[in-house]
Amino acid sequence: LFIFRLKEHTKRFRNSGNFYNISLNFSDRQIENAIINLCRKNRIRKSCYIRPFYFVGQYGINLHVTKKAPTHVAIITFPFGDLFNKNGISATISKWRKFSDTSTPTQAKMGGNYLNSILATQDAKQRGFNEAILLDQSGDVSEAPGENIFLVKNNVLITPPLNSSALDGITRKSIITIAKDLGLKSKIRKIRKTELKLADEVFLSGTAAEITPVIKIDKKKIGDAKVGNITKLVTTAYSNIVMNKNKKYSHWL
Repeated sequence: LFIFRLKEHTKRFRNSGNFYNISLNFSDRQIENAIINLCRKNRIRKSCYIRPFYFVGQYGINLHVTKKAPTHVAIITFPFGDLFNKNGISATISKWRKFSDTSTPTQAKMGGNYLNSILATQDAKQRGFNEAILLDQSGDVSEAPGENIFLVKNNVLITPPLNSSALDGITRKSIITIAKDLGLKSKIRKIRKTELKLADEVFLSGTAAEITPVIKIDKKKIGDAKVGNITKLVTTAYSNIVMNKNKKYSHWL
């Protein structure tokens, strides 16, 4: 049984509630053990998605939630294959903007934050694209509805900074580490939307999406409209890690 970066996911699970003063009344170890035991009892033998969530229990309609509010935890698992086509997807620059950190904490993985993502995804699907790309309130590239975004230019990986309203994604951080080990340069900086269409390669990253190549944005082909060499290199390295084929990263499992 291999669970990718369980400790990091559990830490983020707790910290997300802290933004809203919501207490998780279990230790990290208890949450981790519950997830592991659930997978074992369900005899998980193939790729699956694990979704833990917690919510305020009987508290009336008062919006003044405090750490004393009762909370409940639920964990679900379900079989999960590829979220997107690994041969590449199409994306569109969304008309919806990613919300600012002055509106709601962008680093919190909370259910309400996904309403923005739902709107962007619906719009992209209705217009015939596989996924959306959101800009931040200043018009710079932020992220996709459920994924971080990377572009490759001249063999350098570039991803937006957190002050572009991008989530500090666990897979995002993993890719930056992997890239360094592969001898690849990476930069975290602001990305203008025009840079995306001039990129040699573009890919998304996330727990569910893993590494997903983007081969077309709006009407513009990215590179030669095929999975790029850097994307292939990073994807292979990432896949080997999550399948425990690289002992250097066994502590991530």
